[in-house]
Order: sequence, then structure tokens, then C-alpha cells
Amino acid sequence: MELVDWIDAYRLAWEGRDREAVASLFTTESTYRSNIFEDPHRGREGVRSYWESVTATQSDVRVRMGRPFVDGERVAVEFWTNMKVNDDEVTVPGCLLLDFDGNGLCSRLREYWHFAPGAAEPPPEWGE
Repeated sequence: MELVDWIDAYRLAWEGRDREAVASLFTTESTYRSNIFEDPHRGREGVRSYWESVTATQSDVRVRMGRPFVDGERVAVEFWTNMKVNDDEVTVPGCLLLDFDGNGLCSRLREYWHFAPGAAEPPPEWGE
């Protein structure tokens, strides 16, 4: 899978709250660290379970992905998400740090994000 296809598939899985689609983007031995202070979710089942719980209260999800920075098999890409959580408008900008295997699947994900109330648009230089 090409990187741009992986990033778009991740975006679409989030917007569709599709735990099966997102799990298919990861290796069977992957780690997904959604919070640096917590243990990572492990393997496709860990990703699936995490997404099922975290997206349960989300609706009207709109995700924008920035231009990725690539260094070999490592990638950093910003995201900007506007959505409702429990019917309240929120904005969640952040960054995914990704490691890929030779088949285009993610073997390790770490994400950093900020949760803000209300709907905000990204600044002009965002995503570049």
C-alpha cells in the first residue's frame, strides 16, 4: 500500500468510525500508542478495541491530513479533526508518528493531540 493511500484510508476509517478498516492498516504485531502516558494497544485486536471505544461518542467527524514527512520507513503526519463528542463540537489537532513494514502496513503508531471545545479551523501554515 502506498503511503498516501494509507493516510487516506486512516482518514476515511476515522470519519466512518470503522474499526475493521482501521485495524486492517496495521500489522498483526503492531503497537498503537494513543496516549504517551498509557500502555500501547497491541495488534489488530488492540487497535480494533481502542477504536470501538474511542469513536463510540463521536459523530459528524471531519478529518484533514497534512503533507507527510518521510524518513525511510518512518513518517510524521499532522491531522486536524472537527467533530462532535457527546453532541458537543470539538476540535482535535495532532500528529501521528508512524513506522511501516515493507508491505505498507503500520507496525508502530504514536500520536500526540490536543482536545479543544468548539469548532476551529487550522492556521494557514498547518499541514505543510
